[in-house]
Amino acid sequence: MTETAAPASEIKIAVVGCGVWGGNHIRTLAGLGALGAVCDRNPEKANEKVAEFGGKALAFEDMLADETIDGVVLALPPHEHAEAALQVIAAGKHVLVEKPIALSVADATRVVDAAEASGLVAMTGHVLRYHPAFEALTDLAAGGQLGEIKYVHSHRLGLGRFHSENDALWDIAPHDLSLIMALTAERPDAVHGEGSAVLNHLSDFAHLHLSFPSGVRGHVFTSRLNPYRERRLTVIGSRAMAVFEDMEPWEKKLALYHHEEWEDENGFQSKMVDPEFIAIDEGMPRTRELEHFLHCIATGETPRTPVADGMAVIEILSKGTVTHD
Repeated sequence: MTETAAPASEIKIAVVGCGVWGGNHIRTLAGLGALGAVCDRNPEKANEKVAEFGGKALAFEDMLADETIDGVVLALPPHEHAEAALQVIAAGKHVLVEKPIALSVADATRVVDAAEASGLVAMTGHVLRYHPAFEALTDLAAGGQLGEIKYVHSHRLGLGRFHSENDALWDIAPHDLSLIMALTAERPDAVHGEGSAVLNHLSDFAHLHLSFPSGVRGHVFTSRLNPYRERRLTVIGSRAMAVFEDMEPWEKKLALYHHEEWEDENGFQSKMVDPEFIAIDEGMPRTRELEHFLHCIATGETPRTPVADGMAVIEILSKGTVTHD
């Protein structure tokens, strides 16, 4: 790990990109007292954010040379992430790269290799890994309450933003792929994708089917052209089932199902029961993610979501590139 002189309370972070995701990071870092600078190719946008949240507006090159900036959050169009991350690392600054970290395995590998050689903290922006409900879900799985995980499926649907470079799979699925790999603690060895392009040549709906070496199966369904929102992750275990539904209020975001099951002369039988809702502490995932980033910079701790996780997601997306119906 490279030497970091400042404690977490004194670390300053620059945000590159003033779009929706960048704006979220700017606001959150300002609230944490860690916003050092804002960069955008449109100086007016950067100046507007600085006027509202503090810090200083800098050109990207000037930010890289600024010794008061300890780390950088990259919230750019995905095709720009890899090259920007390499420049940040070469400048000796810690980096958090929003998902996806690249649009090819080759570029993602370059970022991972550079980060490992530098010893700097390099995180992927898999923000849902820091959601209190998902953290509680992983505790249930680790504690054996679900038994052996057999199947995991996710639905992430809504009427979303449309990008000229990314289809629904590349734009939305990284969230759930990160969650599924965290739960299974392995990478899939077989991936198959199918999609439907409704508005143009890019898929607006996508299905991804996953098989893991342990025998676990998975399924991801994403849509950015759906009339209602759904943010649901379901885990089927040998002892119980669990559902993380982020659209529910906090007291119902994580449900545990102990369905009654038995086998008789008529074969396998089951009876549904009401869910047990798991109590969780409320907390904003992005705040917790950025607090973790600051903590890792201050301590040298390996981040929960290193850029290697981002590369694993890119590998899956590349294998699962959808065929259109």
